[in-house]
Amino acid sequence: CGSPGPAGGPRTTGEALLGDKAYSARAHRQFLAARRITVVIPQPSDQVRHRLARGSAGGRPPSFDAARYRDRNVVERSYTLMKQWRGLATRYDKLASIYRAAAVLHAVISWCRHIGDTP
Repeated sequence: CGSPGPAGGPRTTGEALLGDKAYSARAHRQFLAARRITVVIPQPSDQVRHRLARGSAGGRPPSFDAARYRDRNVVERSYTLMKQWRGLATRYDKLASIYRAAAVLHAVISWCRHIGDTP
């Protein structure tokens, strides 16, 4: 018997990818552009220097939305909070299901704390 749903990839893709300068390579940008995903990654200074040194052959700089990039810190802070749990930070659990349960439990506790903080 076959799978219950249609075969193939996911039905939706992300709207944008917010990444740090380490993921600024041309291959990453082309991969995401082929999938119509907006790239919000700043260019490292060395890439800017190399592009400018090539003159008109260096091409135009990639687009960058600074306002959208500021939202990236929300994700980074979430990872920082998760790493405060020793079991999550060290990946001590052997089974993926146990690790996922711990991550979900941490998310629920964080969400409950956030709900309690609101006036």
